[in-house]
Amino acid sequence: MAQTFALVVLLLLGAIALAGPSGVLAWTENARLLEQRQAEVKQLQAERDRLRNRVNLLDPRHADPDLVGELLRSDLNVAHPDEIVIQRK
Repeated sequence: MAQTFALVVLLLLGAIALAGPSGVLAWTENARLLEQRQAEVKQLQAERDRLRNRVNLLDPRHADPDLVGELLRSDLNVAHPDEIVIQRK
């Protein structure tokens, strides 16, 4: 009886080690999710850096004249008489 109980407990512990919340199967899933999250973080960092650069270019104290002109033309639909407008799709 004691041996049967010990065997059942041992099999139960083995099943938990394999399929439990911190078992081998969950570990591989967590590793996959970690890689996915790291890729998302890299993408978000690149987007943040791009936006930070754009904000720096639009700083009122020293705005980039090319970017300001581009935004004025695109947002207000204005152009100089000697400019040719090419539509983007």
